[in-house]
Amino acid sequence: MKIRGDRECTECGTQWSYFETGSIGCPACGSLQSVGTDERAVHTDQAATFDLTPVRNDIDTTADDELAARAREVAREYVRSRGFVRGGELLELDETYVAARELTHAADLLVRTTQPSEDESLYFLTLLRDADLGERPQAADVPSSFREARGIATANAVRDYRRDVRTWLDAGTAVPEGARDCLEHLSDHETRLRLLEGDVDPAVADKLLEATRHVANGLRGDRVALELAQDELDSLE
Repeated sequence: MKIRGDRECTECGTQWSYFETGSIGCPACGSLQSVGTDERAVHTDQAATFDLTPVRNDIDTTADDELAARAREVAREYVRSRGFVRGGELLELDETYVAARELTHAADLLVRTTQPSEDESLYFLTLLRDADLGERPQAADVPSSFREARGIATANAVRDYRRDVRTWLDAGTAVPEGARDCLEHLSDHETRLRLLEGDVDPAVADKLLEATRHVANGLRGDRVALELAQDELDSLE
């Protein structure tokens, strides 16, 4: 949607950016009466906090399946609030979002696993420790039983990002030559990953993420990034 990001309170005159706060309430007096002072811009992102600290604090006293259920809800809430266009600017597909997606699926698997192995528990606990810092386990450290979680998380992250890219482009952004072909190619690989239910080598899923980021940079005008994206997508055939 298009909104006016720069707001001015009609009660006390305070000015603030909705794009930064995500709130229509005046930060000074709390009034909901304000007016926009700039042009409307496409905006899909919301001010969202991803903090797993309360869950981590209970690691020593709580079973893994209960920790997983709680972590899953925190990650889901964060994902629901996130978008990738802020005030007309296309954001990156950041690792924090991808990690939240992966934690959601990994936690779901752990909840449904009767007796998780040591490797599976360690994988989940590593995500719990680092996901809100934008870090994930290396591809080589993903247990084979959790490959699908990594793959589906990647497919969902790419799908969400492509959706916002379309919104951004539909607002009138010029598309560089060759970018639409890359976007179609990216869509094909995301669909393939979904049809495989995420069951691919985690390194392949990571390469799809890297290609997505190169496509985004290409849409911003980086010709070299578009070429890199096409090469990476071709290598996934």
